[in-house]
Amino acid sequence: MKKIVLLFAAVLAASCEIVDNDMDKHVDSTYVSLADVAALMSRLPLEAEHLREVHDAVSASSGNGYDEEYTMSQLFTAPGSGVGDPVTKASAGYERPLHMLIEEHLRSAPVTKSTTVMDPDRWISYVSGSDIQIYWPYSEGWDGKQMPVITFDPEDDSVNNSGYMLVTDEDGFRHVEEVLVDEELARRCPVWVINRNSDAQYKSLEMLRREDPQWGEGGGSVIVRPQETKSTSEVRTLILKDFTMNRNYDSWFAGASEFFVKIGAFEDFTATTEAEMKLYNPTITDFMIVVKRNQTGIPQPFNAILVSDWTGQMDSCAMMIIEDDGGTIKEWSCTALVRVDSRSYGIELKIPFYSYDDIVWRGNLTSRWFEANNNTVCRFGDIDMTFELVEY
Repeated sequence: MKKIVLLFAAVLAASCEIVDNDMDKHVDSTYVSLADVAALMSRLPLEAEHLREVHDAVSASSGNGYDEEYTMSQLFTAPGSGVGDPVTKASAGYERPLHMLIEEHLRSAPVTKSTTVMDPDRWISYVSGSDIQIYWPYSEGWDGKQMPVITFDPEDDSVNNSGYMLVTDEDGFRHVEEVLVDEELARRCPVWVINRNSDAQYKSLEMLRREDPQWGEGGGSVIVRPQETKSTSEVRTLILKDFTMNRNYDSWFAGASEFFVKIGAFEDFTATTEAEMKLYNPTITDFMIVVKRNQTGIPQPFNAILVSDWTGQMDSCAMMIIEDDGGTIKEWSCTALVRVDSRSYGIELKIPFYSYDDIVWRGNLTSRWFEANNNTVCRFGDIDMTFELVEY
């Protein structure tokens, strides 16, 4: 099972702060902005195969458990591939991939005082190494023909922004019209939003399932089964059956909501003395759930194992749900409770999170609570979840 981050308790301890100094993932905004990239894309002589390339990529990302996104890194190095695809994935046979149009445009553009792009090689280096991407919301409704409206994330929580509509007149000449773009327009026609990637660095639940047979093959049923017969009927498995987002947490320009579900507990805990407690280390199960905007209010089946061996001695676990927004790293202190020789012990854990994250819910959930709410839809802030305790 994939172990990463999450947990928390009711008490906020003094936190430490670590500055995110990974500057390689951020484009020099004084040189290249999201607006610059959107404007350049609108000037390209896009053809059917370029739309297919972008659609192939966003569809691949979506199938891999990410948002409908095509990163600039993949656009320049692996045309048509999505987030989560192997870095060695070959091009899908595009005669003139989109990156060739961009390079040709940059090298042929006359250099003037008002020219945004002064050095094509530097521009390409910045953009291809950045977190900039093409986000195509509601891409599943594309008819395979209609040209996109191109806009960018204003990064100020606006609900609309200016964009570029590619229009072909009766004589076959194409020109660009500036239009106002909002989410309703994106539902009706293809819209490419130039925004920033926030989930490619994480492994989605779908990718975890593919890499680890214990996660199953992508949903529908619980695949994991214990390898050995349990020594006691008190040992159960805690499963997250489904997850429902009841509201979006970010501006639609920013894309889907990325949630992290984190559980801290003591798996297979059977200590009978305080000395034996030292042999056990708490585990943290942490995975990302990407909920697209068109999935709001719709239960998403996951059937993910949160705690594989919940014994009768474990009183509670710590659970935290966050919607990722980045920032600087901080830490929360949380506790999980276990029973040893009829006495309860609280074990402290430290869980990192980011300063801009939305904390959807945090707290402790007891074994009695799970038993009372087994297979019941329960509300946690703006999220509904269904848990199941399975005894094998």
